[in-house]
Amino acid sequence: MTQSVTYLVFDVESVADGDLIAKVRYPGEGLTPAEAITRYQSEIFEKSGTTFIPHTFQIPIAVVIAKLDAEFRMLDLVSLDEPHFRSHVITANFWKGWDMYRRPTWITFNGRSFDLPIMEMAAFRYGISLAKWFSGSGYKALRNRFNSEAHLDLQDLLTNFGAARLNGGLNLAAQLLGKPGKMGLNGEAVQQKYDEGGKMEISDYCRCDVLDTYFVFLRCMVLTGKLTLEQEIELVQQAKDFIQQRAADCQAYQDYLGQWGEWVDPWEAEAVDEADENGDATGPSESGDSNHGSTAEQTTDSEPTSSPVEADSTANPQSDSATDVTPKTS
Repeated sequence: MTQSVTYLVFDVESVADGDLIAKVRYPGEGLTPAEAITRYQSEIFEKSGTTFIPHTFQIPIAVVIAKLDAEFRMLDLVSLDEPHFRSHVITANFWKGWDMYRRPTWITFNGRSFDLPIMEMAAFRYGISLAKWFSGSGYKALRNRFNSEAHLDLQDLLTNFGAARLNGGLNLAAQLLGKPGKMGLNGEAVQQKYDEGGKMEISDYCRCDVLDTYFVFLRCMVLTGKLTLEQEIELVQQAKDFIQQRAADCQAYQDYLGQWGEWVDPWEAEAVDEADENGDATGPSESGDSNHGSTAEQTTDSEPTSSPVEADSTANPQSDSATDVTPKTS
């Protein structure tokens, strides 16, 4: 099977490196890794009311990626190095897959502040060269904050790069569309779940976050004129079919479908109400028609941001059956 991948929607879950925290934050105090993590969390909580440790002290332990084609269809969704979840293998496969598919556009929610920086730091830690990712200069540089062709952070898009705040985050954005949002875990609870041996549960949580991000991405494409509302609705149904076909073998998909909701079109609901009131099947009001997002003209300038490559899926380092990858030293 071959695939042409234009977008990679991903999410990262991580845990603290207690040994590193002990060395950097509490040198010479003889703290165990667990003691160092607990102490640092307590200090952070006193200052900010959160126990979330900065990404520089963390390592990725679950990365889930959805592969999309140029028409925004979901081709595949994988959890890297599952069920082993080795941080160095996850990191190597993450960057190798991006390069193998000829550098598709990364799609994240708040990935500019967390997900990509932690994957860069992991590459630094494990001696993996990212020459192509660090290439270029100025606006054209792939890592430039405003280069949305290399990386589209949906939070940046919805807040005009931080000019406004999106209180509620991905959870709110997903639930506006009728999708589950946060279920069970949250970022702060990942450390405890990992300490309890719940790696698969963390991967499942990450998988659901990627699904939420995908549906928010689709609506953002409607917002920016890359899709019509009708096209988005069709893609959402295709994605639901994708999830249903795989639900028997994946608890995360079962849980997600259990919380699945449908977005309510206000103009369509208004038309139904009018029909009920009038006893006929009249359509929406004229003013409703003029504002309905589905009447937007379909744009034709949504060309892929990088040349997709057709690759044998059996050789894909992002597949669930990926083998070990020896990091290439810089």
